[in-house]
Amino acid sequence: MDRRVFIRQTAVAALGGLVAFDLSKASAKSEMAFAGKGEISPRAITMWDFSWLERRWAGAGYEDWDQVLDELSERGYNAIRIDAYPHLIAENPMKKWLLKEVWNQQDWGSPDMNEVQVQPNLNLFLSKCKERDIKVGLSSWYRLDVDEVCLKLDTPEKLADCWLTTLRSIEEDGLLDTILYVDLCNEWPGDLWAPFFAKTYPNVGWGNWYKEESLRWMKTSLEKMRQVYPDMPFLYSFDHGDVKKYEEVDCSFLDLYEHHIWMAQQNGGEFYKLVGYGYNRFSPDDYKNVVKNAERVYRERPEYWQKLLTDKIELMASVARKNRRPLVTTECWGLVDYKDWPLLKWDWIKDLCELGAITAARTGMWVGVATSNFCGPQFVGMWRDVEWHKRLTSIIRSSPIDASLMKNNEVAAKLLKRL
Repeated sequence: MDRRVFIRQTAVAALGGLVAFDLSKASAKSEMAFAGKGEISPRAITMWDFSWLERRWAGAGYEDWDQVLDELSERGYNAIRIDAYPHLIAENPMKKWLLKEVWNQQDWGSPDMNEVQVQPNLNLFLSKCKERDIKVGLSSWYRLDVDEVCLKLDTPEKLADCWLTTLRSIEEDGLLDTILYVDLCNEWPGDLWAPFFAKTYPNVGWGNWYKEESLRWMKTSLEKMRQVYPDMPFLYSFDHGDVKKYEEVDCSFLDLYEHHIWMAQQNGGEFYKLVGYGYNRFSPDDYKNVVKNAERVYRERPEYWQKLLTDKIELMASVARKNRRPLVTTECWGLVDYKDWPLLKWDWIKDLCELGAITAARTGMWVGVATSNFCGPQFVGMWRDVEWHKRLTSIIRSSPIDASLMKNNEVAAKLLKRL
């Protein structure tokens, strides 16, 4: 069957109420169709951001890494994207750092000030992942401590240096082969995650990664990284900007694309505008609007919102295929922000995430597919549905990899050989 036809049929049928596609059988069929012994296959990846280290108080979900990693493996995931805190490692890896809260309305990280010690915890966590064949994508949200150390990273060379220090500390313990890729900054150049860049270039703004100042910074830092680690896949991750920019701008310096795609941000953030959600980090008012409006807005026009999502996924795949770059997406599909909360249901969120994950996997361009950005133990309503996770990770891990990545593609090969 033609891939595009299959994607459309799968996408239309994958959601509740949209007829006819039996996902319990889909995983078995996909294994028969695509999985072969000795063949590489996509990784089912989750984002544990800075939660892996910061959410270790009683009941926060990550206090027992052995337990939570075993639970992740049980659900079929074999890759994680985490914050490596490179700026803190470069400054003092053994110090106990007092971190400011980035928000108190979300369940990623800590809702109040917290204390972390990055090493030896990072390498201990990586060793536990290695034992379970869980590959790790490194990134950073450049968490602000009380001294705001990250603001010292005022040149691209300094940013590269802190990452080189981090990779050396991992390499010293023989753990470099556990690393899947290195994303030098989450959702570059957003001011929340890259305040050091925003301080120097305040007019570039969130999502404008394709501006000249941003391109120059990325190229300079990645060039320095590759001088030391030429075989490591490097990138900067981006969020909701125009994916056609990957064609319009020379971004050949990126070894892969990590573009974050959510239905809620398509068409100029249409869904969130109707809901009345504005990403307020410290007031509950936005979540009150999610409770009041989000599911209703979705249920009124489900096919419309689904098509916004699948069209963006297919466009991203088309652009990546043209540029012969692999895709990994760890923040994705339905809403950007959600949590366990009175009157908030997970069923329609899971439906959208299911649609997104399957659509992405079937394109053949994704070598790392997340099922949502809520795949962690702190999101109990999502985490406890073990069979849902197992069904989707089975589909992801048995999906094809496009020929444009597999044949005569030295850049893609750097990532593929780490799968």
